[in-house]
Amino acid sequence: MAETPTPSKQVMLKRIYVKDCSFESPRSPEVFDAPVNPEVEVSMRTVTNKLAGDEVEVVLSITVQANSDKRATFLVEVHQAGLFGISGFNEAENKAILASYCPSILFPYAREVISDLVIKGSMPALLLQPVNFDMMFAQSMAEAASGPK
Repeated sequence: MAETPTPSKQVMLKRIYVKDCSFESPRSPEVFDAPVNPEVEVSMRTVTNKLAGDEVEVVLSITVQANSDKRATFLVEVHQAGLFGISGFNEAENKAILASYCPSILFPYAREVISDLVIKGSMPALLLQPVNFDMMFAQSMAEAASGPK
């Protein structure tokens, strides 16, 4: 008796690219004369776009805002994108791949773009700390399972 072949599971990175980026330094050049030790806020979000076939575009958006004396020092935003071919996974596995695995691939590229933009803006070096997207996904699933608060 012949066995039915199971579809192979595959995640293939096809392309990584910067979809959008911006850097703002609203207090330049006066900000360069004062000591800069800003408070930094980082926010992230991921958006997925289903394309033809098994292709999915995943866009990791990171915004970094730095304030000194409650005034903006700089604002940088990067939309780091990737094209992934994803096949053979069930819906729950797809969710985990899109919310955890893909952003984990994109994050180091976004971090580098942010670092370069900040330095080119003549600001002190900024290196974002690594992010555990697996843990963030697990927390969001636990919150969704516990229902609205």
